[in-house]
Amino acid sequence: MTGFYKNKRVLITGDTGFKGSWLALWLKNLGAEVFGYALPPENENDHFCLLNLKDEITHTDGNLLDVDKLNKTFRDICPEIVFHLAAQALVRLSYDEPKLTFDTNVTGSVNVLEAVRNTPSVKALIYVTSDKCYKNKEWLWGYRENDELGGHDPYSASKAAAEIVFSSYLNSFFTGNTETGIASVRAGNVIGGGDWALDRIIPDCIRAIRDKKNIELRNPQATRPWQHVLEPLSGYLLLAQRLYEDPVKFSGSWNFGPGSKSIKTVKEITERAIRILGQGSVSIGKSDKNKHEAGLLHLNCDKSNYQLGWNPVWDFEKTVALTIEWYKNFLEGADPKTLSLNNINKFMEDKKND
Repeated sequence: MTGFYKNKRVLITGDTGFKGSWLALWLKNLGAEVFGYALPPENENDHFCLLNLKDEITHTDGNLLDVDKLNKTFRDICPEIVFHLAAQALVRLSYDEPKLTFDTNVTGSVNVLEAVRNTPSVKALIYVTSDKCYKNKEWLWGYRENDELGGHDPYSASKAAAEIVFSSYLNSFFTGNTETGIASVRAGNVIGGGDWALDRIIPDCIRAIRDKKNIELRNPQATRPWQHVLEPLSGYLLLAQRLYEDPVKFSGSWNFGPGSKSIKTVKEITERAIRILGQGSVSIGKSDKNKHEAGLLHLNCDKSNYQLGWNPVWDFEKTVALTIEWYKNFLEGADPKTLSLNNINKFMEDKKND
């Protein structure tokens, strides 16, 4: 990847979000000309703001539902590669804002696909959905790319619907297309420095410890496939390169998740974070039975492992340690951009030596 992205014109929808800001920083570090389109950051502690990315990339404040502005952005930029990450990304918020969730995650994604279809400069699209797009049957084994889609909550259903939309566009407009490749990608639960979203376990831990409160867990025995945010992003970057080089071969859907040893309960990751920080305590809160959350969910990544040559780099222990150290150093006054770049450089070095 090191040389491929140099001087490439890359557009990221959702660059102000957690994953989007990490991707923008990484692409900038690889020498790409980076553009972003997203809603403004929600608060000054967002990773996008901490990195001062507004001065590092060309960002446009915009909503996916503003078709005219979105299309104008595509026309003005003429991107070669598009990473579509913009979304309403929270399960619990989707119960409070179901229409917003479906509008953003389904209609917004249609708008991006239309913009890609009508922009000849685009050679590769990475279309990000979620591991929650699968109909969760609480299986012990991981879901494969051709398993049934579905969703109990509005967020999961919106991501399943977004995948159906993607499949329709792939089959109708891009199958056999030698000029533009498109791929949908599904990742597990990501953690990493700079995430301050509500109802996510690591940010909840950091806020509780900072404010000298108990860390309240709703579903302590729920398992998740925990991975550092750089893991799936490395898959997206690699896949975009392959799409650019061979769109027919690599178009389709791909999973990017950790190995089975990184599938841990919410209680386990919380206890690990407390040990690293050396402080904190846990209490078990009441689970809202009206807001269903998955108990057991993980991905089968054989396709990415064998056909793309992608594999996770960091194990569970290193993932949690590097994440908690980022927050600890940041709260002690360290420069957040330096912390994030150090993580990226360490990841690339470890991947090289893997």
